[in-house]
Amino acid sequence: MAAAQLRVVMPIEFSTSIGFSDAIREGGCRLLNPKNDCRFLQRKKIRWSFYSLFANTNYACVVQEPEKDLKFPIYSSMVANPVGEVAISSEQKVYDVVLKQAALVEQQLRRKTAIEVNTDMVVPGTVYLLKEAYDRCGQVCAEYAKTFYLGTLLMTPERRRAIWAIYVWCRRTDELVDGPNASHITPSALDRWEARLEDVFAGQPYDMLDAALSDTVVNFPVDIQPFKDMIEGMRMDLKKSRYKNFDELYLYCYYVAGTVGLMSVPVMGIAPESHATTESVYNAALALGIANQLTNILRDVGEDATRGRVYLPQDELADAGLSDEDIFNGKVTDRWRNFMKNQIRRARMFFMEAEKGVSELSQASRWPVSASLLLYRQILDEIEANDYNNFTKRAYVSKAKKLIALPVAFGRSLIRPSRKKLALVKP
Repeated sequence: MAAAQLRVVMPIEFSTSIGFSDAIREGGCRLLNPKNDCRFLQRKKIRWSFYSLFANTNYACVVQEPEKDLKFPIYSSMVANPVGEVAISSEQKVYDVVLKQAALVEQQLRRKTAIEVNTDMVVPGTVYLLKEAYDRCGQVCAEYAKTFYLGTLLMTPERRRAIWAIYVWCRRTDELVDGPNASHITPSALDRWEARLEDVFAGQPYDMLDAALSDTVVNFPVDIQPFKDMIEGMRMDLKKSRYKNFDELYLYCYYVAGTVGLMSVPVMGIAPESHATTESVYNAALALGIANQLTNILRDVGEDATRGRVYLPQDELADAGLSDEDIFNGKVTDRWRNFMKNQIRRARMFFMEAEKGVSELSQASRWPVSASLLLYRQILDEIEANDYNNFTKRAYVSKAKKLIALPVAFGRSLIRPSRKKLALVKP
């Protein structure tokens, strides 16, 4: 785990790792806007500093039919509450966000307004400082996401730097509730972090790492909503340690990981020859985030249990004849094996849906996404190889298997986009 120190939120250290995702058409990035760009803001006593970084469902993105022996419900978009009213499901809530993000990107592409940069307006020294900020983001990515970092080196410099900036913000955010000093984090600290995010999007960064993200959101049509949603996921971690059903867990997975896919779509780029809709590419990006987080949950069952957390659907545990007590006891039984088989099958369904979108990305962006998908999916294989003992054994992909996966991922990154539109099941 890494550690970061943020002066404005509170002087503590935090750490995290995140799963990463996909995919706007080539040429879709904005040119710099002097009115919004942090480089053009004349602020009193601009002080930059490196804050040390030690650094159940056919939900919106799953379209496969379930296998006959699957033990969780697959299709649902609306649920009835106890008084008979129809409430919007997590699936529908997330799907609405996907539609909004896709619409924002398409609107930006239609605009394609070029705004000339007046270099006389640039605050002296800030261009150099921004380069330092992006370089630091790259160092963090290289240290904590080595495989993904190697893949980003194939991207254009602009896309590569932007992805690094997003990655670092996600690390810092997750470390608020998952780092060594997480016990000191309060809801008000997250409120301050969200206010700071709004300042970043308004072109008023607090430190150099913020400045990299401020610059990124000026150059690419990145929307603030997925970032706010990730912070909402952190709030859930402060107050919630159980999930009644997969609908609740799905929303949590969207908040803490699916959002990363939506943040990345405008930067990764969709291949100009792709026939896929923007919506379907966002959907695939969402699927990869969900799949990665479900994999994290299944890998870390034992670790989470030591903190009194159970990120597994309570109703499905009960249906399998299991309870929290079985998890805390950490004994692998036939009931547990059968339960895990269904959970792994569900995660693989999301990976299958995510895989459809990889070839639709701009070619330079496909390799890191494909590598991330292949390696994370192999964690599920390792859980099976450990006889479903995720209580005392941590499933991980060996260096040898990673080395084998990299050329495989690169080969897949050369596959051209499909001439057919991606299938998409709407809630």
